[in-house]
This record gives sequence, C-alpha cells and structure tokens, in this order.
Amino acid sequence: MKKLSELSKRIDGQPMFKLLDKVKKLEKEGKNIIHFEIGDPDFGTPVNIVDAGINAIENGFTHYTSSYGLTEFREKICDATLKSRHFKPDIEQILVTPGANIAIFYAITCLVDQGKEVIVPDPGFPSYYSTIKMCNVTPVRVPLKEENEFRMNPDDIEKNITENTRLVIINSPQNPTGSVMTEDQIKHTYEIAEKHDVYLYSDEIYARMIYDNTKFNSPSIYDKCKDRTIISNGFSKAFAMTGWRLGAIIGPSVVIEKMKLLLETTSSCVSPFIQKAGIEAISGDQSRTINMYKEYNERRELIVDGLNSITSISCVKPSGAFYVFPNIKNTGMTSIEFANYILDDANVAVLPGTNFGEHGEGYVRLCYATTKEKINEAIKRIDLSMRKLNL
Repeated sequence: MKKLSELSKRIDGQPMFKLLDKVKKLEKEGKNIIHFEIGDPDFGTPVNIVDAGINAIENGFTHYTSSYGLTEFREKICDATLKSRHFKPDIEQILVTPGANIAIFYAITCLVDQGKEVIVPDPGFPSYYSTIKMCNVTPVRVPLKEENEFRMNPDDIEKNITENTRLVIINSPQNPTGSVMTEDQIKHTYEIAEKHDVYLYSDEIYARMIYDNTKFNSPSIYDKCKDRTIISNGFSKAFAMTGWRLGAIIGPSVVIEKMKLLLETTSSCVSPFIQKAGIEAISGDQSRTINMYKEYNERRELIVDGLNSITSISCVKPSGAFYVFPNIKNTGMTSIEFANYILDDANVAVLPGTNFGEHGEGYVRLCYATTKEKINEAIKRIDLSMRKLNL
C-alpha cells in the first residue's frame, strides 16, 4: 500500500486560510459575512508600485535572476536598513525571498536540528508552530500575558533556554496581539541570546505599522546581523502586496548563503519584475502607504472602543500591526465556541485565540484591515449576539 511520508503527516498549514475557505462557501450560500479573519489589507497596491511591476514586465524582466535577488534591489534594502535601523548591512547579508512566511522555514531548516528546541511566543503566528512541527523540532512556548499588554518578557525567555535551545523567535509588532516590545525588552532579549550563544530570529513584518508615540526597536542594531541576529521582513502588509509574495532576510552571511541554497533548490529565484516593484515600494513615493497607516490607526481606535463598549468583552489597545486580541472570557464560552457563535449568529468571521497557541484560550483575533463602516456594523452585530445571551 502506498504511504505518505512521516513529514507530510506533520504539516498543519494556516488556520486563517481554512476559515477563509469556510466563509467563502457561506457567502456563496448568500450569507453577508464581515471578514476579520485574514490579515490582508483591503487597500489596493499603490499605483506607482503596480506601474513599476508592469513596466518591468514590458521591459523584459521575466527571466531567471540570481537566487540572492537583484543586486539593485539588495542595495536598496541595505539603504533602507540604514535609514530605519541605523546600520548598513553588507550586500552578502541580504536574501530576497518569495514572501516573508517562507523565511521561517529557511531559518529553522538551516539552524535547528531535529529534536532541538526553538523558543516561540504563545500566542504567536501559526506558521512558527506549523514549521517547527514539520521539521520535527521542539517548540518551547513563552506565554504572552495580557497584564503585560502581550509583550514578550525576556525573563520568561531566559527561564526556558536549555542546552538544546538553538533559536529564539520574537515578533514585534506582533501577530496576533499587535503588541510592541520596548527598547529595554529588545535589548535584554539580545543579551540573553548572546549570553547563551543562540540565534535570534526577529520577525519584523509589521515594523512600519506603529501607532501613537510607540517606537519600533530591532535587536539587529546590536550585532548588525553579522553574528546571531536574523531579521525577516516583507512587503505584504506595509505596502498592501500580499499577492506579490515578496520578502527579504538580513542575517550573518554564512547563514544567508545556506538559506540562498535552500531557496535555489525550492524556488530558483524571486521573479525579477516583482523585485522591480519592490524597489519602487521602498524608494518611491510613500504618500499612499502613509495614508494607509493613518487609516489603520483610525480603525484601531474605532474597533477597540467598540469592543470595549460590549459588556462581556474587553480589549487592550495594541500599539502596532492591524490586529486586536480581545478578551472574551466573561462570555463563558471558549475561544472556538465564541468564534463559531458569532459566525453563525452575527455573520462575523474572527479567529479563535487557540489558533495562535495554547495561551490564546479566552481570546479571539480580529484583523481591522476593513472599512470603518464594516467595523461599526460588526460591533453592532456582536453586541446584539451577546445581548441574546444576556451578556
């Protein structure tokens, strides 16, 4: 009898896409669903970026290129890093990737042997857990606590480091909570990684999406990504380019070389016309993206106030990204029960907190990459559903 590999049995995928498929079926049946389940900007890709991609296609940038990425693009990434993080990496430290998601796979595959440990935030991005499981690596979960506004605590990280720890993953601004680690927390985390001689993977996909007077901080400033720090970033969220699949990794050149070989083996290279669009994204007109962030900030205020107006729900105001992670414990329902109930009763799609880890119980995630009108309507629907239960 033909059998699947053991590795294939460890692949979980992403829960948000599974729910999206379910919601699409409900919509075909005539249901009017308000979407909060998928982290996809509702804005179109800015026209100057689109035009750059089209022009590149018309000018013949449709063939293979270096697996590292276009030299011009990597140089622009070096310049952008100098501007945002105050150090300029060497070009050998840059790898252009087909989206930021796959960078997690590259890092774990190249740095962590089977049976060894990776420290991860919980709740955290599901791809961390899916990739760790697929690679037969052990996840060590550090709980993110509401009383700390869901910021990862460096002391909790250090308490969980063992002789088997090979990698620490941090994510700030964070998915699913929107939390942003402080400068002291980031510095302390780097010092812990240095003390225990482990790699530090900083997922910075939401680095441009910061609100109020919050400051973005990256551990990369302490070693300039030459020793142990690896940062991954992407264009999906910041530039509304989710379908373009474009990201970048900065890290020690010896690590980047191995990741490049893995990329070369699995996908050859990133399409050069997409990289040309990426050049425009980071070096061209920023007015449309800045307007997006302003709109997200207004939506953040609206959805947090709306959720906190519902008696049985409370919500910490996040400092970054475009997610809220409200506490629904007073409803008496589990995260899954709550998500299923408001989908069935209110036609509002949210993700249960347990989709993001064991410590997500009692919470749900909403992505506010949707219009203010839909946010207001969703709050009304959820409130009505809670009132039906006398909550």
